[in-house]
Amino acid sequence: MSILEIFRTRAKRQPKKIVFPEAQDARILQAVRRIHEAGVARPILVGSKGAIATACSRAGVTLDPAIPLYDPASASETDSFIAEYYQLRKAKGMTQAQARLEIRRPLVFGAMLVRNQLADACIAGAACPTSDTIRAALRCVGTAIGSKLLSSFFLMVPPESSPFAGSPLLFADCAVNPEPTPPQLAQIAIQTAASFRALFPDAEPCVAMLSFSTKGSASHPKVDLVREAARIAAQKAPRLVLDGELQLDAAIVESIAHSKAPGSLVAGRANILIFPDLSAGNIGYKLVQRFARAEAIGPFFQGLAAPVNDLSRGCSVSDIFDTAAVTSLLAAKS
Repeated sequence: MSILEIFRTRAKRQPKKIVFPEAQDARILQAVRRIHEAGVARPILVGSKGAIATACSRAGVTLDPAIPLYDPASASETDSFIAEYYQLRKAKGMTQAQARLEIRRPLVFGAMLVRNQLADACIAGAACPTSDTIRAALRCVGTAIGSKLLSSFFLMVPPESSPFAGSPLLFADCAVNPEPTPPQLAQIAIQTAASFRALFPDAEPCVAMLSFSTKGSASHPKVDLVREAARIAAQKAPRLVLDGELQLDAAIVESIAHSKAPGSLVAGRANILIFPDLSAGNIGYKLVQRFARAEAIGPFFQGLAAPVNDLSRGCSVSDIFDTAAVTSLLAAKS
């Protein structure tokens, strides 16, 4: 059984209510039908009832009438959401009229459903940029208690032909923070370890703080940044198995780890890779996805009070389905 099949099986045991605010997208409709029938989550749609009916007709999709549908134009929650959103945003200059317009947007309405615990999570991004999803998440859901940073991770699943088959990795941060400071990079490492535990409760997170240097093999301010981040993370989470700075090969190849980082508890066995900045992370996950043909699922946001996750605008129905299964597991631990 593949790791994704295991996730789907686990998600079915405790399916979570997930909002899909892009309900006029044919891929979303097809995925929602599949998600509902498979039972990996309990989907909720947001949007104009008439427009969604038209989109279903065009896509040839028949949805179970039991799937909840919220129309911001007529939902009983709309007025209370407007008042609440206005209170959240008035210090930033928002007027009540602007709050009313914002709540009519399905993405904002969906995020407010999560805020008010009428849903456990939200998935968007098939038809809007990541920045829109992040903005709605931060404004409506907010960050978790004790967290001031939103970050992200990708779940990378190597193909069966790979020497790393059966050993999925989490890559972070590949979607949000362009140039994290040492404290932020340390927080990303700790957040990603928590995400790993939610997805792999029977495995130990093993975090490599990546650099172009291994244990002082090079000297540069960017190496110092990673080294300082590793020190801060170790101080804040002393029980976490973490090491850095490590080059990629030393982090995941045991034979190289023995020569480059002897004695390291992480080198050669890392299952979480923390990239020093967004350029490295974004390029890195796409290289592994395209050249190694690994499945790249995500990005999944971290540091929020409840899960709000992103889709690529080029996502497939299968991508949406798997994102829903993983989101159900993350919501169970949030």
